[in-house]
Amino acid sequence: MKILFASLILFISGGSLFAQTPGIDAIINPTAVENIEKVLSSDAMRGRAAFTPDIDRAAAFIETQFKAAGLKTLDGGPSYLQPFSMINTKLISATGNLDGVNLPEGSIAVSSSSDHLVVNENSGYEKVFIKAGGNFLDLIKVLSQDKKNYLVLVDTSFSKRFPRLKDFAAQQFKSPRSVVIVLTAADPSKYSFTIDQEVSERKLANVVGILPGRSKKDEYVIFSGHSDHLGVGQPDAKGDSIFNGANDDASGSTAVMILAKYFSKLHNNERTLIFATFTAEEVGGFGSQYFSHQFDPAKVMAMFNIEMIGTESKWGTNSAYITGYEKTDMGKILEKNLSGSKFTFYPDPYPEQSLFYRSDNATLARQGVPAHTISTAKMSDEKYYHTQGDEIGTLDMKNMAEIIKSIAISARSIIAGTDTPSRVDATQLR
Repeated sequence: MKILFASLILFISGGSLFAQTPGIDAIINPTAVENIEKVLSSDAMRGRAAFTPDIDRAAAFIETQFKAAGLKTLDGGPSYLQPFSMINTKLISATGNLDGVNLPEGSIAVSSSSDHLVVNENSGYEKVFIKAGGNFLDLIKVLSQDKKNYLVLVDTSFSKRFPRLKDFAAQQFKSPRSVVIVLTAADPSKYSFTIDQEVSERKLANVVGILPGRSKKDEYVIFSGHSDHLGVGQPDAKGDSIFNGANDDASGSTAVMILAKYFSKLHNNERTLIFATFTAEEVGGFGSQYFSHQFDPAKVMAMFNIEMIGTESKWGTNSAYITGYEKTDMGKILEKNLSGSKFTFYPDPYPEQSLFYRSDNATLARQGVPAHTISTAKMSDEKYYHTQGDEIGTLDMKNMAEIIKSIAISARSIIAGTDTPSRVDATQLR
């Protein structure tokens, strides 16, 4: 009878699980969410574009929040910044020949830190052919992290997307490897390329804070979001030129900062918690790629990447979806921990958009980590996505607070070390 009565009270309360969690409403509430969100998405941040002083200003603000939460830095020093360098290239000339036929102008792209390349079939480059119907951008991202030299032949059916690929190739990590990318329908046995380019180095930085675990210090749980957006562009019909990125992804970064404060206040995490806001997601996901390669994936037990939670999902409020839901049992663990609440996590309803591979969880997921993105974005009809209209006034602070609470509650057994999600089968990832 007592059990039945307790269950009835829980049912009537409609979400009293949150109320039973000490101190959660004092830290995770609409006012706290708005206070952070309005700074990150303000006009003063000018859209937080990578490689600008604006993203540096956003990083400085995030640092103040991590410090206030009492987080430790990665190296024990005074800064929460995780700096790294990118190579930016400007193509001067590129000529090529496939089986005696000269390539047309504009059909060669290169990802290399070298200012001069001469490549032929005797240069030791591994040849890869991306045929019509393939997902060439995902493959190029994987190849760009490899230490091998590659010649990538991209089918001419991708000609409309090739300029985007050239932009991606021109901005990469400093590396001894080179990738030459050619738009062609041929698969040649003989080839030669001569490439000259200007090479410059550019600095970027993620913001990373640590909350050490008590009994499982070498097991990590990551909470992340990206802090950059599109910056300043052409004015819209209203004369607004700032892409504020309130939802994309100031909302996710806001969640990371609030979760840092909450878990630091609880201070009962057995596993080490890592809180990260990534830079350069919008220009190739470079911040999360660099961050992810600094960890032994075997030690990362889970990653909660948070992307665009400011608007309600297709199911309404008190709901969100998990990308790659079917690839691990992490979603089932989160559901179990939310049992009795009014909040629901759903599988990703937009599988055709390959969201699991498009956000900052992807690098660790490809290494087998149960790394998933949590979102509410209606990707089939997100009105202000990548527009100047993505401003704080379009977001629901109350719903955001409930989503952040749900992430905190649903993660508790993973943080405590009593649940460990199954790994992603990396051999099945394309």
